[in-house]
Amino acid sequence: MGKKGTETRDRLLDATQELIETGGYFGAGLNQVVAASGAPRGSLYFHFPGGKDQLVGESVRRAGRAITDTLAGAEPGPSAAEFVAGVLRLLGDRLAESGWRRGCPVATVALETAATSDLLHDACSEVYSSWEAALRARLEGRPDADDLAVTVLALIEGALLLARTHRSREPLERVTRQIHALLS
Repeated sequence: MGKKGTETRDRLLDATQELIETGGYFGAGLNQVVAASGAPRGSLYFHFPGGKDQLVGESVRRAGRAITDTLAGAEPGPSAAEFVAGVLRLLGDRLAESGWRRGCPVATVALETAATSDLLHDACSEVYSSWEAALRARLEGRPDADDLAVTVLALIEGALLLARTHRSREPLERVTRQIHALLS
């Protein structure tokens, strides 16, 4: 694919990610994606012949990779508790800067569609598994690393949901304290 095609595809994915994070799967209609991306309608079908589910699935995977890269690429220096506190701070900043509209790039799609679309179920499951693996790697050497990785991920996801709902960092701060106690 040429540079122009790659740029168009990226614009479609960027627009989709923004729309699903703020309005969920059902708030990301194809007309909205085309309008937000500025891409021609034909490009949408060219790059995503599988339709909306393919577009949303690839967007979820792409957003998930960005967070996985952040989790996996962090410096080994800080403790696991300090690392997770830093992640929660970054996610809280992102959420607050968006006016409490942009939470997790996966959660809304998972809640809305995982039971009805195998393609989207698989995309969401893959992303969550990659985040668990990155957290597990940070907890390496602990006998309970598998359980802790899932627990920490669930606490992060829950804190993001509550912070977005309450439009407050308080749930993130409370969860940060509990994760610190759990991991120390």
